[in-house]
Order: sequence, then structure tokens, then C-alpha cells
Amino acid sequence: MCKENLHDHNHIHEHDHQHEHTHSHNHDHDGHEHAHEHNHIHAHEHEHKHAHEHTHDGSHTHSHGEGHGHKHEGSCEVAAENNNLSKEEKTLKLLLNHWVEHNKSHEEGFKDWVEKSKQMGRVETSDSIKKAIEFMEKADEMLLEAQKHI
Repeated sequence: MCKENLHDHNHIHEHDHQHEHTHSHNHDHDGHEHAHEHNHIHAHEHEHKHAHEHTHDGSHTHSHGEGHGHKHEGSCEVAAENNNLSKEEKTLKLLLNHWVEHNKSHEEGFKDWVEKSKQMGRVETSDSIKKAIEFMEKADEMLLEAQKHI
């Protein structure tokens, strides 16, 4: 175990979340009242902060609540290298891994619909979903490759 792994630290992560709101407006025209629905999408940014002590080899997993979590792996060299990164670079490094995990979480659902669409006789739909899975897997490889260069 190296000294760099025995310390307290904080992680600050910013995530954009979109929320859709639907509401009606009543209008009175020529004595007739009618309603219109409007959709608005808002992006909200928030931070997750926590501190913990490392007393191990540099590999650990933790969560930030709200379904966000990530795993840290590394040696003393990786920890020292990460200290030289800007806040944006650290955030990007975490986001790249988060995006891969997010994609994988959808993959099982896609696979279910490959089979269901086949059973419905929608072979082209099934083939397109299967192709989308292949593209997502390729995208995941590219995101992990991008992470190596940070």
C-alpha cells in the first residue's frame, strides 16, 4: 500500500438532468374557453460531495446517491497522475465511465425487445435494435479508449 491511498478527499461531480413539465393554459376567445398544453424541458445541475479515507490498494467503489456511482481503480502512479488533472478533466474521466455503465444498463432492455419484436413478426425492427446494440458496444469501446487518454 502506498501513502497516497491513505487520505481524505472530496469528490465534486456535476450532472445535468432534464425534467419535462407539462401544463395547460386556458384561453377565452369569443366566449369559448379552450386549453393548450405546453412542454418545457429544463436542465438542472447539482453537485455530489463526500469524503472518505483510502486504506487499501487504490481500488474502491462508492455511490453518490440518486443512482450515481462509480468505481475507482488504480495504483499510486494513477492516483498521483489524477492529482495533476483539472476539475474538468477529472469530471470528464468520471463521465466517460458513467456513460459506458449507463449504456450497459439499457442493453438488457434492448435485448429483450430484439426477441419480443421477432415474436411480433417485426424482423426488420428486431434487426435494427440488434444493430443499435452493436453500435452502442462500439461506442462504449470508444468512450473507454477516450478515457485512457486523460
